[in-house]
Amino acid sequence: MALIMKYIDSMHHYMDKYGDPRTKDWPLMSSPFPTLALCLGYVYLVKVLGPRLMENRKPFQLRNTLILYNFVQVVFSAWLFYECLMGGWWGTYSFRCQPVDHGTTGQAMRMVHACWWYYFSKFTEFFDTFFFVMRKKTSQVSTLHVIHHGCMPMSVWFGVKFTPGGHSTFFGLLNTFVHIVMYTYYLFTAMGPQFQKYLWWKKYLTSLQMVQFVAIMVHAFQLLFIDCNYPKAFVWWIGMHAVMFLFLFNEFYQSTYKATKRRRAAAAEARRLAAEEAKLQNGSAVSSNGSAITANGHHGKNGSVHHHSNGSATSNGTSLLSNGVGGNKAADYYVRGDLPAEIEITQRQPSSRNQVQ
Repeated sequence: MALIMKYIDSMHHYMDKYGDPRTKDWPLMSSPFPTLALCLGYVYLVKVLGPRLMENRKPFQLRNTLILYNFVQVVFSAWLFYECLMGGWWGTYSFRCQPVDHGTTGQAMRMVHACWWYYFSKFTEFFDTFFFVMRKKTSQVSTLHVIHHGCMPMSVWFGVKFTPGGHSTFFGLLNTFVHIVMYTYYLFTAMGPQFQKYLWWKKYLTSLQMVQFVAIMVHAFQLLFIDCNYPKAFVWWIGMHAVMFLFLFNEFYQSTYKATKRRRAAAAEARRLAAEEAKLQNGSAVSSNGSAITANGHHGKNGSVHHHSNGSATSNGTSLLSNGVGGNKAADYYVRGDLPAEIEITQRQPSSRNQVQ
């Protein structure tokens, strides 16, 4: 126990020495352990406790709650995006190399505040999963979803603690923009099916997120090849996060795409089988009608059909004159239930009648 306390004290000493003094006394910034505890508590709640509590309960609808929540997230993300722009990325920061500005006034502090609020926003996003659990949307609480939301607060904490500003804030700039789009989609979805026609761009959401991670990865790793006064540790920290999430989102995209293809193929096969079954049923009906007509004739020992003079048999609204001419051929076709032959017989009847006359 004493060894653990010694390790914690030395870690705090390191953070006090190398951490940014501007955020030292800000909420949750003195130590990483409160953030770590919140992240672990989130994972336990959404994967264990929450499903257990909802097991024998009906799912909550939460329609109005979801509309309000997603609207607030759209506004919050838009404000964070604007603050990142005004904090430096709109005309001041360099996309090639941007050291941290350690100033305590003006634009430098504006970016520091934007970084902390971006860190805080990662906790508000926990409610995405809480609402999934309350609505019993267990398929939405995927491994990718939990890893993404569970890791982000801890990841951003280190940035706010040591480098609140500079090159790595490009991550927050892109991420807040993606969240504007994402929560707008969720907002329209929560508002009801009448808005589904406006969501044709749904399939591009995952692609947009993957493009975001590629851009972050390239932007971060370029500092490995140029001289820039920015900590290399955070270059790797941000870059490897982007790589990890890129692979996770790509796996999700591929599995979702393949599942969609399988569902479409299954639906097409079901339609094909239904069409074939309908054809077989139609063929059986025609065969039954032909048998009924044939029953009106009398079969002799030699297999020929003897018809009454000027007799007729009517089936399904079609009258066949049994005058002894071509009767054997007509009976054979009807017994077999061959639909094209039935049409052929119907067309030949007038000529047969003319022969008799």
